[in-house]
Formats: sequence, C-alpha cells, structure tokens
Amino acid sequence: MPNGILLALLAYANYSFSDAVIKGLGGQFTVLEIGFFMTLFAGCFLFFTRPKEERWRDFWRTGRPWAVQARAWAGIASGVLSVYAFTTIPLAEVYALLFLAPLLVTVLSTVILKEEVGPWRWLAVIAGFAGVMLVVRPGFRELHLGHLAAFANAFVAATIVILMRSLAQQEKRTTMLGSLIGYGLLFNGVGAAATSFTLPNLWQLGWLILGGLFTAGGQLLHLLAAKYAPANRIAPTHYSQIVWAVILGAMFFREYPDAMTLVGLAVVGASGLLTMVREEVRLGTVRWNPFTRARL
Repeated sequence: MPNGILLALLAYANYSFSDAVIKGLGGQFTVLEIGFFMTLFAGCFLFFTRPKEERWRDFWRTGRPWAVQARAWAGIASGVLSVYAFTTIPLAEVYALLFLAPLLVTVLSTVILKEEVGPWRWLAVIAGFAGVMLVVRPGFRELHLGHLAAFANAFVAATIVILMRSLAQQEKRTTMLGSLIGYGLLFNGVGAAATSFTLPNLWQLGWLILGGLFTAGGQLLHLLAAKYAPANRIAPTHYSQIVWAVILGAMFFREYPDAMTLVGLAVVGASGLLTMVREEVRLGTVRWNPFTRARL
C-alpha cells in the first residue's frame, strides 16, 4: 500500500507541474492553442499505455455511445475552462475552486442519482464553500473571469464523475481516452485555426512537450498506483496539490498566499477528506474516483 500512495503522490505532482506549465504559457498562446498542443503531446505519450487486451482502433466501439460522448465533451469543456483559469488567476485560487468538485458530487448525487446524504456530508459541503470564500473573498478583492471559469470547471468535473460512475465498469479505457483525445484535438485545433494560430518556437515547443509528458505521466502513475493500493486509500493524496500550488506559485510566479488564503485552503482540503471518509463509512468504498481526471 505505501507504494501505491507514493505513486499517487507522484501522479498529482505531475499534474501540478503540468498546470504550472500551462500557467507559464499564458499570454504566449490562446487558450485553444494550449489545449490543442497539450492534448496532442499527452495523447502521444498515452498511446503506449493501452491495456494488452484492448486495441486503439476499436476505441469507437462502445455500449453507451451517448454517455461516452457526453463525458468526452465535458472533458473538453473542463480543459478549456481550466487552461483559462490557470493562465489568469493564482494557482492556489484555482485549486481552491477546483477542489469543490468532490463536494459538488455530493450535491449532484442527490439530484441525479437520488442518493441519500447525511448531515456529516452536508457539513463538509458547507465547510468547503466557506473555505473557498476565505481564499477568494468576494466583495473584499477583485474577482476575474478566471475565478468563474474555475468554479464552472468544478461543476463540469463533478458531472464527469457522475458519468464515470456508470461508465467505469462498462467501457474500455481506450474508448474513454480515445474519444476524449480525438474530440479534444478536433475542437481545440479547429478553434485555434479559426481564431489566431501561432506556431511555437523551439523553446515553447519544448515546454508544450514537457507539459504533455507531465499530464501523461500523471495518468500512467495513477494506473500504477491502483495496482498497489485501493482507491479509498489513494483518494486523499489528491489534496497534495494544495501544497504544490503554494510552492510552485511562490517559486515561479511570485504568488504568495496570505494567512487567510492558507486557512481557506486547509478548510477546503479538510472538507474534501471528510466527504471521502463519510462515503467510505457509508458504502465501504469511496465513490469519488481519483483516477478520472476531468481534463488531459
């Protein structure tokens, strides 16, 4: 189990470095261009990670095509929103809003899946929103469209989790990844070409490839982590990204969160962990799947 937890921590470190690369490229490319190149290079690396019993050329064969398409398009929306958020507001604030996703799963599950939610999980939801308010502080500081994009992305990510609950046991990994990569390249590529496409220089190309490598590395490390530890033990490592947000923001972008922001991040993380613990107590397993990233 310790090996699985370590691999999961490394996976989320990879995701955080990928997010930092995206932030660093902000202003040099449009949101759609960054999404296109990151999806392209991540897809190139992920191409070699398919299970032995599956074939990429069969990715379009699916038992529930409409649900798969909905998950893919939700992933594209998540990608666009996340790139915009990371390139316009501080890393710590983006993560605080994105970490609302597990809490929003609780809210959506009562509406869509008709699940019963106990008082402890509702308390976690309220605490999570309170933590985000401490970080963002609307009314006391200027808000940007990036905050709205990150908040909207939390809803999209929660929707993806709801979809993945019903698809995870029925669809192939190549189907889920193949549709997401294919639609992502098509949407971002056409969108970038129709607006303003800038050919990257060698330095920028290197960073784009590195960002794709970090993203693919995170996916692969998660798959390896699943072999050594159950999901309910690995899920809390998701919140290690709070630490990375503070470190990377300070080191590379001169973003220094104040005491109120740090307290808010801690509250958001604690509320998410409480949600996972209560879910484990109720069902014996955590339904928030840490292996389904909302975006590539």
